[in-house]
Amino acid sequence: MTLPSIHIGPDHSSPIYTITQGNLTKGDSISRLNSTLQLVVHKLLEGKDIEFTEACLLEKATPSELPGLCETSRHIRDIGKGSTISFSPKVFIPLTHLCRDFCDYCTFRQSPTEASSLFLSPEQVLTIAKVGQKLGCTEALFTLGERPEQRYPEAKAWLQKRGFKSTLDYLTFVCSLVLKETTLLPHSNPGTMSRIEMSKLKEVNVSLGVMLETLSLNLTKPGQPHHRAPSKWPIVRRKTLDLAGRLKIPFTTGILTGIGESKIDRIEALWAIKQSNKTYGHIQEVIIQNFQAKKSTPMAHHPNPLLHDTLWTTAVARLILGPDINIQVPPNLNSKTYPLFLLAGINDWGGISPLTKDFVNPESPWPTLGTLNQETAAYGLNLKPRLPIYPEYFINNHDFVSSSLRTNISRLVDTDGFVKGGINRYV
Repeated sequence: MTLPSIHIGPDHSSPIYTITQGNLTKGDSISRLNSTLQLVVHKLLEGKDIEFTEACLLEKATPSELPGLCETSRHIRDIGKGSTISFSPKVFIPLTHLCRDFCDYCTFRQSPTEASSLFLSPEQVLTIAKVGQKLGCTEALFTLGERPEQRYPEAKAWLQKRGFKSTLDYLTFVCSLVLKETTLLPHSNPGTMSRIEMSKLKEVNVSLGVMLETLSLNLTKPGQPHHRAPSKWPIVRRKTLDLAGRLKIPFTTGILTGIGESKIDRIEALWAIKQSNKTYGHIQEVIIQNFQAKKSTPMAHHPNPLLHDTLWTTAVARLILGPDINIQVPPNLNSKTYPLFLLAGINDWGGISPLTKDFVNPESPWPTLGTLNQETAAYGLNLKPRLPIYPEYFINNHDFVSSSLRTNISRLVDTDGFVKGGINRYV
């Protein structure tokens, strides 16, 4: 079988190298790495840990050396994940678009005068979830702004009128409704959280998530993307990351690339994720999300990261994080080139919805599951639907899931922990 190859260059068109599904034993790409990088990748291929200083050497890889990094990361992926590439069939439930933060690249955030409603009602939440259930979805992804009641009296009044102390209090309630009234499993991305808030959410969510995004303090300075976003300060993001570990919550995180950070900044963020997981073992998934400029934002004319830049970040993520952590690149943010990331070490496509759009990136539609399956199979890999919690966190593992949720999980999965019926349920 002749497997696809993709030609890319600095302008996304003129080819400067070709990456194919090569045979690692030939080592053609690895042999073209400089001697320093060869020492690093061979250490990784031997299953040894590298030091942070060695990880920083990856920053110096030239475009012609990128295939060697990809070949190494792909091999490491295969050691941990075999030929399985997963995705989560989901519905996207934007509980509220209100947010106390102002990130310069965000179009999800709305003010009370812009939003059609301050919050989705319980009835609206259940309507979305029940339609998603009929379409075979297993994940209810709750996305919402950060603590809007701290900025907007209207939000605080709406919550108090209905007996809720905070947005996270209301989120806990609607997650419990979804569990009670449907077969969907909630996964929430509510921003930074306290220990008490996370403990309550753990009882009604099989997993939680917060994007680390970046550890660059430079991006919090005046004129930078996170200057008006207090919850994006690195210290509070890292605190949430570690709290999830202490509470044994399966956690999704990731980095946002192309917003002004350096390659070393990305390496530092990935290293921080690695160290948190090394301590607690709770990082189930890391997302490599490439910035997409959006109209009517302060960063509307900021350049998107080039393809080879995102490819480098993806390969480096696998090299740093190792064979066991699940790594994804959103296919809808790379609609013309997403198969390439299979050659850079990912093993997951993230959440894909047959019903709802990506409310964070509404201009970027999901690929159809039929197309995604064909593109994945073309590389000799098998597409499998999963839950919002990965199998390794509930099969022969009782540390990470509340006992009250185990029955909900068991109804949906096969003996390997993937969704019953596999991809044939959807294509």
